[in-house]
This record gives sequence, C-alpha cells and structure tokens, in this order.
Amino acid sequence: MPTPRKVAVVAIGGNSLIKDARHVSIEDQYEAARETTRHIADMIEAGWEVAIGHGNGPQVGFILRRSEIAARVEGIHEIPLDVCGADSQGAIGYMLQQNLQNVLFQRGVKKNVATIITQVLVDRLDPAFQSPTKPIGGFMDGAEALRRRDEMGWSVVEDAGRGWRRVVPSPLPQEIVELDTVKALIDAGVIVVTVGGGGIPVIDKGNGDYIGIAAVIDKDFASSLLARAIRADLFLISTAVEKVALSFGRPEQRWLDRLTLSEAKRYLAEGVHFAKGSMGPKIQAVIWYLEAGGQHAIITNPENIGRALRGETGTHVVPD
Repeated sequence: MPTPRKVAVVAIGGNSLIKDARHVSIEDQYEAARETTRHIADMIEAGWEVAIGHGNGPQVGFILRRSEIAARVEGIHEIPLDVCGADSQGAIGYMLQQNLQNVLFQRGVKKNVATIITQVLVDRLDPAFQSPTKPIGGFMDGAEALRRRDEMGWSVVEDAGRGWRRVVPSPLPQEIVELDTVKALIDAGVIVVTVGGGGIPVIDKGNGDYIGIAAVIDKDFASSLLARAIRADLFLISTAVEKVALSFGRPEQRWLDRLTLSEAKRYLAEGVHFAKGSMGPKIQAVIWYLEAGGQHAIITNPENIGRALRGETGTHVVPD
C-alpha cells in the first residue's frame, strides 16, 4: 500500500526574510529566504507535502514608503494597500519559490514549487473596521496627516511623539478565495506558497463581486485558516524563538516543551504570558487549528525545524 501523505502548513515570520535592521536589502532578504527554505526542504525530504504562508509587514512598509516618495513626482500615483499586498506576495513568493526549487534540485528531489497570489475574504461588518489599530507606512507631520484624513479618508494617529501614522483595521480571515486551487496543487504534489502576508483582504460587495480593501490580516490567523481548510496533519509556526515561554522576559520566565489545548487556552486567557503583538496571535492561531480537529502544532525558529520535527525541541501543542 502507498504511504499516506502527510500535509503541513508552515507559517514563516518576518525574521525568516529580514534578520535585523542592517540587513533589509533585496539581496539580504534573498539570502535569508535561502536559509529558511533549506529547513523547509528538510521537511519535504522527510516526506511532507508543504503549504507555506509568510509575513510581509516590512516589505509592504517599504513599498508604501517608495510609493509616497514617488508620488511627489507629477504623474506618479500612490499604490493602494491591497495592491501593495499583492506586490509583496509576488516578490516574496519569488524569493521563496526560486530558493526552494534550487535547494530541491540540488538534493535530487523532484518537486515543483508555485506561488499563488491569494485573496482572503473578510467580513465588511468585522468590528476591526470600527477601530483601526495597525500602523502602516511612514511618519507624517500633523498637517499632512490631517490632510490625508480629510482628502483620502485615512485613519491617522499620533505615535508616541515620533509623528503621525496611518492605521488600518486587522479583520479576521473568513475564507481563502483560491482554496480550491491551493488544494489541487497540493494534491498534485506541488509545494505551494500562499496566503502571503495573511492574504490580500477583500470584501464581498453583496452581489458576488470581490473588491480589495485597506486592511491587514494577521498571517498566523490566515495560515491557521489554511491549515483547517486543508485538514493539515501539522501546523508549524516558524518564529524568532526556539520555544514558547510563560512570563516571557520576566524573572519567572519558563520555556515550554509541550502544551495541551486546554493549557494553551488557559494561559492565553490569563493575559500575562503571550504579548498581543507577538506570541499571542500565534497561540490563538494554534488554538483555532486544534479546536477544528488538528492533531499537532509546533512553534519554533527556522534553524530548529528539523529538530522540532524529531521531537528534540520546539513547543509542541496537542489536543487534550
């Protein structure tokens, strides 16, 4: 009998592409992507079918900044946020796709890799649209911020004395528009890069037409939705730390090798262990995956993916 296929969703964070503030060039990002894809190639060699999600926050920030600067030239227009997301999906997908294809070829693994420009449906009535909180783009002075608010409908906030910034909503992902295509590629044995940056946020106008909207979807939430939708055997979140910690950064900090679903929910609810802007969304994404019938989630850093799969490190989260 043929060996059953094992399917994993791997969500890679910004550290997989930008190591630090001194290494942000395209060449630096390409080299970081090469290192990350080596570890994903180890999974593929071990028999895993893989769908890769990724962050895009810094890259979208760069695109927006370039757009703002270029718009000072007559005849050059600024780029809408949803199109910035699409641009970043293509560019990051290219770096991951080419590097992974190269590594697999060097190892004699006959696998194709494809990037899907992915739309993700959000609810136009999501409460996030009433209170935008996600800062994007560069800093502005107060006069420019108020002008853009009045002329372009932006939500703007003053940022701790450093200037003004645009803020956008971060709604929950509801549906992956290209899901059938992603499934077909995985079934055909293709490694898929998808839901980049959480996906391009779109809403249904009410007549079946989708339209892009200025918002940002959490990439771990979107990757969790993907893992649930394709019934992945493993949901792996690659981040900046080897393991999850309780009371992170405090004297009583404690690293975790294993968590059950109920423990993860309890620790998250306590509100003191997992920061809202970093580990909190990752734990929530894992909880949703396990609640939907998922069997195994791992949180670790890129260089320890192989060891984590062997049970040697990482934080493993399992059903009760």
